[in-house]
Amino acid sequence: MEHSFGGPLGVLVAGLGLGAFYTALIWVNTLLGLFLTPLFLMPLTWIQDALAARKAAKL
Repeated sequence: MEHSFGGPLGVLVAGLGLGAFYTALIWVNTLLGLFLTPLFLMPLTWIQDALAARKAAKL
């Protein structure tokens, strides 16, 4: 006999699973943006400061 999660209960189980998956996906992407953005922005500001200092020294 074949078993499957068809019908209304299967739809609810699949909906809960997909909801949990997409909630976790949004959460992980939010954390990545929150923690990785400064790792790229801080060195870029150091480079900009160095270029501005070099430009100011030439004047």
